[in-house]
Parts: sequence; C-alpha cells; structure tokens
Amino acid sequence: QVQLVESGGGLVQPGGSLRLSCAASGTIFSVANMGWYRQPPGKQRELVAVISSGGSTTYADSVKGRFTVSGENSKITVYLQRSILKPEEKDVYYCKGLMFTSGNANINAWGKGTQVTVSS
Repeated sequence: QVQLVESGGGLVQPGGSLRLSCAASGTIFSVANMGWYRQPPGKQRELVAVISSGGSTTYADSVKGRFTVSGENSKITVYLQRSILKPEEKDVYYCKGLMFTSGNANINAWGKGTQVTVSS
C-alpha cells in the first residue's frame, strides 16, 4: 500500500516562508508525478502545483509566482515553497501522487492533509 505523509504545516508568521514536504512510502515501482492541492475553508479543493519525476512543473494560474514546487526522487518526496505568506490564511494542503506499484499497475495516492494557518 502506498502512503503519503505531509509535514511542515501549522502556525506560521505572515510574510514568512512556508515549506511543506510530502514523503511517499510503500510499494512504489516508479513515480509519474507528485503535487499539491489546497482547500480554503468553505471552498473546494484546488490544484496548486505538480512536479513530474523528470522535474517538469505545472502551476495553477492563480498561484503562479507565489509557489515553488520541487522534489527529490531519491526520497520520493515533494516540497512546496512559498516565500511571502498572506496574513489570515487558513488552508488545508493535500499531497497527491500518481505512482506505479508495478510495471502495469498505477495508483493515485492522497495524503491526509496538513493545515496551514498564517497568523501573527
């Protein structure tokens, strides 16, 4: 079974940096891509960014220039970086991965989510 575990969330200072990480574990033959979604209170989940195992990135139009996604293939880990945080944000960030558990079987794995609260 593939598991994704997010970390790095919690209470952060406005104007500070945010760096979330998501580590995958389990039976993973290969990784197609991993990325991040976020869900503001009372709103639907939305794509933030995705990075492929080859390093290509895709960002939602609404977050371009504000987020940076990166990853480490050796650790099967994806990161999300934001240098300037808007005050009074309180969103849940979810990690997602498209992975192959064998040469022919793939799975869309989701993490449980980590809450990010920006407050002074």
